[in-house]
Amino acid sequence: MQEISRRGVGRLGLGVGLGAAALAFNRCGGQDGSPGGAGGPGGMARPIGDGSTAYTGRQPRQPEPPTALEPGETPPQFVVFSWDGAGEVGTGLFARFLELARAHDAHMTFFLSGLYLLPEAKKRLYRPPNNPVGASEIGYLTDAHLKDTLKYVRQAWLDGHEIGTHFNGHFCDGPGSVADWTPAQWRSEIEQARTFVKSWRTNTGWHDEPPLPFDYDRELVGGRTPCLLGQENLLPAARELGWRYDASSPGGVQRWPRRLRGVWDLPLQSIPFPGHDFEVLSMDYNILANQSKNSTKAPSYNYGYWRAQATQAYLAGFDRAYESNRAPLFIGNHFEEWNGGIYMDATEEALRQFAGRRDVRLVSFRQFVDWLDAQDPDVLARLRSLRVGERPEGGWDTFLRAS
Repeated sequence: MQEISRRGVGRLGLGVGLGAAALAFNRCGGQDGSPGGAGGPGGMARPIGDGSTAYTGRQPRQPEPPTALEPGETPPQFVVFSWDGAGEVGTGLFARFLELARAHDAHMTFFLSGLYLLPEAKKRLYRPPNNPVGASEIGYLTDAHLKDTLKYVRQAWLDGHEIGTHFNGHFCDGPGSVADWTPAQWRSEIEQARTFVKSWRTNTGWHDEPPLPFDYDRELVGGRTPCLLGQENLLPAARELGWRYDASSPGGVQRWPRRLRGVWDLPLQSIPFPGHDFEVLSMDYNILANQSKNSTKAPSYNYGYWRAQATQAYLAGFDRAYESNRAPLFIGNHFEEWNGGIYMDATEEALRQFAGRRDVRLVSFRQFVDWLDAQDPDVLARLRSLRVGERPEGGWDTFLRAS
């Protein structure tokens, strides 16, 4: 499940890297995701379609509604941790990071791959653009792992996290690559991803499992494409569907974001890479690609140094923004134990250190764009004028004070 841009390293070419420049809540199930409990304003969950999903009222554990910055107020330091695929494959990583988030009052975005809720026995229901029926570069989950994924996606939403999409088959190479899909083909891929999430009961036959406690048509407001490819043709489909953001740009910098074709463009970012004179994209796989040349099982004697280097990269990116333009920091991950799980350890350590800092908000992409949409456009324009690492002239009190 590689997430690497054409400006990154590995099989998609060179560029960045390798030498280139609380709370009571209604719910449809117990707090551990088990059946039971009432949801919705009327006290009961309202099934949608075949009952794979259900409307259970407003999402619990959300921050207070955002307000506009006051004149001269210092912007918060936003950090968004996101997870591509968001499938549980027996490693316990999904549960680990849900627990970590609860411990630090953090929210995240889980980009769920639609195929992770489609059993392999029903794979011919998937018709990927420019690829054979049922094809997938990431495979299908076992029934046991599919049930675990349902459990943790259910719990993630109840804990206040966002459920976005990582689409379906993860095609990055060859004539079927997502890089070449048309807007209409992206629309087909999105509709299929939504259908697999909304119809897992029918497709699995598991009618005793509790539903996912949300209306996915309303919940889904953004995603990230496989390998950060195809954004140009995705955006028309995303805008037509009313999406609010896209996190698929092939590499950005630490500056305040802008809209692209009416959709907030929230790219992974180039961050300092300790020990090197180039920067690395803010995702676990891109750090791995620079450390072990794409090997996910490199010799273990490297792990201690690489773990510390990955942690320091995240901290360096954070510190640069925190002490200067306060641009949001976006960090992408996978539930993978690559190179002994060092990238999971680095992510956990970074989150723990971020959480204790003043003005820091660990949010989902959806929560972040809620804040953006609540701001004065002129204030956002002022924020966007700050370059990477640039401090506001005269300090925030002067820089953002109304004239």
